[in-house]
Amino acid sequence: MTTATVTGKPEEPVVATKNYLTEGGVTLRSWLLTRDHKRIAILYTLSITFFFFVGGAAATLIRLNLVTPPGIFTPDIYNRLFTLHGVIMVWFFLIPSIPNTMGNFLIPLMIGAKDLAFPRLNLLSWYLYVGAGFLALFAILIGGVDTGWTFYTPFSSLYSNGYVVLALAAVLAVGFSSILTGLNFIVTTHRMRAPGMTWYRLPVFVWSNYATSVIMVLATPVLAITLILVAAERLLKVGIFDPALGGDPLLFQHLFWFYSHPAVYIMILPGFGVISEIVPCFARKPLFGYKFVVWSSIAISVIGFFVWAHHMFVAGISLYAGLVFSLLSYVIAVPSAIKVFNWTATLHKGWISFDAPMLYALGFIGLFTIGGLTGLFVANLAFDVHVTDTYFVVAHFHYIMVGGMVSAYFGGLHYWWPKVTGRLYPEWWARIAALLIFFGFNLTFFPQFILGYLGMERRYYSYPPEFQAWNIFSSAGASVLAVGYALPFFYLGWSLFRGKRAGANPWAATGLEWQTPSPPPTHNFDRTPTVTRPPYQYRPEPEPQDV
Repeated sequence: MTTATVTGKPEEPVVATKNYLTEGGVTLRSWLLTRDHKRIAILYTLSITFFFFVGGAAATLIRLNLVTPPGIFTPDIYNRLFTLHGVIMVWFFLIPSIPNTMGNFLIPLMIGAKDLAFPRLNLLSWYLYVGAGFLALFAILIGGVDTGWTFYTPFSSLYSNGYVVLALAAVLAVGFSSILTGLNFIVTTHRMRAPGMTWYRLPVFVWSNYATSVIMVLATPVLAITLILVAAERLLKVGIFDPALGGDPLLFQHLFWFYSHPAVYIMILPGFGVISEIVPCFARKPLFGYKFVVWSSIAISVIGFFVWAHHMFVAGISLYAGLVFSLLSYVIAVPSAIKVFNWTATLHKGWISFDAPMLYALGFIGLFTIGGLTGLFVANLAFDVHVTDTYFVVAHFHYIMVGGMVSAYFGGLHYWWPKVTGRLYPEWWARIAALLIFFGFNLTFFPQFILGYLGMERRYYSYPPEFQAWNIFSSAGASVLAVGYALPFFYLGWSLFRGKRAGANPWAATGLEWQTPSPPPTHNFDRTPTVTRPPYQYRPEPEPQDV
């Protein structure tokens, strides 16, 4: 019988003679038509990595432009750049990053299943994602869409070119990809758990992706309806949002943020799950307050539907509505704070190992805490009036979404890399990359809090000379950050061919995914495992590995 914990001495590396990478063929056709959740996760990882570097390249050009006013790009080109950066990073990296890569790969392994509930829908979701991504690139690069990632009307309905409809179609398609993924995760979690895998024996990573999936399935259709209405208004000249046609632009904001604020939690909840796996493992302690962590994720997914209008404090909503949404914005900070306290309590008196995944996890906790605390600032009505549409909001958003979410993504990537590939990466290079990302990120975005408070508005291609020094600091930090993001691409690629063989459980972690060989066989388990113990109980001795 297989349990959720492992005891005894570290095992020698075991390499499965047949695994998901080799069984079934290694031809392009075998990969493009695969129904194996692990292979589809690899396809997603490759695609998401491509879009991550496209969005990052646009961000680099934006920071280069802001070194010296009035910049090197015309206002029109600059508008296209921040639209490209926003659309690609939000819709094609941040939202699908962890669920579609690690979620796809790990959820069946973590619950003792052989695959996701709907393998064909899983493959379809990847094709929708890739098609939507290239359609978005075509619309923005060839057509020159300049509306920003929010597609606010009347910018998207009155002033922009016809390629806006193509960009809307791309976001609509990637939304359906998210719905298919969320539906798959929900059904799999409900119906395909191994014997003994009760709800309170589920890893927090599964809980977090389950909560995320509920948001995907319930909120994404609202976005789809909204984008269809914008396209209909442009094509049929029906007055819905455009004031020139008798429409109401505030209606668009209400509908858009009803999805897009829960989308913030689509981005960050899976990151919470990753950190809740890494911290107990490298602290060698059980996760403190498991049930509190679980239910705080559910609370976030529910309350997230009731705070959308805090993006609209200066847009024209009533003062009383503003007070209600301000209060709800403070309320949703409570379950997020519970997670930070529980991770900190888990670290307390732990036998902490500062391997690369743990460095990324600690970086996540620090950066997310700063982002969360500044979120309380902008939830305050009076302060929000001062900083709305300034770089203060840009910094707050990036501390959570980029500092937090990307740190969690890289932490999870390093943590499960031995399981996915069967290889170990050079530990010291990974630690250097983690530190570069942390310090580079703070140097990039902390000056933007100061710039925003001083009054520098976002999305402007130029600025007064008194803001230049802070912008130079920010652009210098972006250079460090770019090096930190590029390093894993090289040493992880190197490890695929030259890295040391990994055992089934190099971190001495618990959970069913660590009881299969590395890399896992196609059907995950030779026999259906039986779970007899709760998660997060650790042995003290990890497998030795070269650093």
